[in-house]
Amino acid sequence: MGIPRLRAYTGPAFLSYGFRPFFFLGSLYAGLSILLWLPIYAGELDAHSAFVPVDWHVHEMLFGYLPAIVTGFLLTAIPNWTGRLPVQGLPLLALVVLWIAGRAAVFFSADIGWEAGALIDGAFLLAVTAAAAREIVAGRNWRNLKVLLPLAVLACANGVFHIEAHIHGTSDISRRLGMAAAIMLISLIGGRIIPSFTRNWLVRENPGRLPAPFGRFDIASIAISAIALGAWTFAPESIVSALLLATAAIGQAWRLSRWTGERTLRDPLVLILHLAYAFVPVGLALVSASIFFPGAVPAAAGLHALGTGAVGSMTLAVMIRATLGHTGRELKAGRGASFVFVAILLAGPLRILATFVPYGVMIDIAGTAWVAAFAGFLVTYGIALLTPKAR
Repeated sequence: MGIPRLRAYTGPAFLSYGFRPFFFLGSLYAGLSILLWLPIYAGELDAHSAFVPVDWHVHEMLFGYLPAIVTGFLLTAIPNWTGRLPVQGLPLLALVVLWIAGRAAVFFSADIGWEAGALIDGAFLLAVTAAAAREIVAGRNWRNLKVLLPLAVLACANGVFHIEAHIHGTSDISRRLGMAAAIMLISLIGGRIIPSFTRNWLVRENPGRLPAPFGRFDIASIAISAIALGAWTFAPESIVSALLLATAAIGQAWRLSRWTGERTLRDPLVLILHLAYAFVPVGLALVSASIFFPGAVPAAAGLHALGTGAVGSMTLAVMIRATLGHTGRELKAGRGASFVFVAILLAGPLRILATFVPYGVMIDIAGTAWVAAFAGFLVTYGIALLTPKAR
């Protein structure tokens, strides 16, 4: 007999699989946090966080939104990797409550104290890392243990973020370490799913040249990216870091070109994965350029290419595809998905452009595009996340 995919479960559909609550709440938070951030950044609204406003924004994108989506992805993917039963019901609810508590603790950390905020917030990533490690080890799925390394780094960076912000008044190393972990997650997971989904679609719909199989070049590209991001984390103004980042950018661009994305123009669900990943080499190149030419290229340009661009677009691309596939719906991008893709692909370049000009309408437009993308996701797929799987 095959391993059952779900336990006998009679609770709410919302808690039947990890992607449901975390994709829904994570996307809701992504939009709401930017709606709060724009007036905070403009000095029109005060936060109750122990973090300075910029740190609150950085933290909640890297250590609030991203972990929610990564958790939803891992809790859905790990049962497929290991053959084990998924986390659902009360254990899943406990993780959801812990994530929500973290968001509230960070926002009100000036009231409850930075130590309490750090402990409550940090508990979620530690719990997710431990739960994922337990399932992968129990399933003897050793090759996927590598995914846990950047997740563990992200958890450590979160703790350091709180400490740095308290001692120095702002974050420094920790924000770069968190971004490095995020990009390595995209490099590892994206490098697995993008060529796989592309190959499946091409074999079925457009026979011909297929993505190159994973090999030594991919390993080298991932390795140089990890080294470059590590150097930048601890030596952000070093010419050596800039050279390593430029090399990593070339390697990632070349890696992406091997996945034949130009042959997927007829399927937005596949094409968006390639376009989202393209922000990785663009971001690495911009960070490198900001070190070589500090007066011409703002450091924030590369950060937002990696954050708004790579993290924002890749997570939405994965959320839409996973939601369709795991709720029994056709893997086809309708008008809602197309709207989401256009909005997030506008948000990235607009936010990069906004770093080159003084504060003004550009950052508001970029923020509006970001909010529209996540609102579009909720409007289009919210019901699917909240209701039982279609048959």
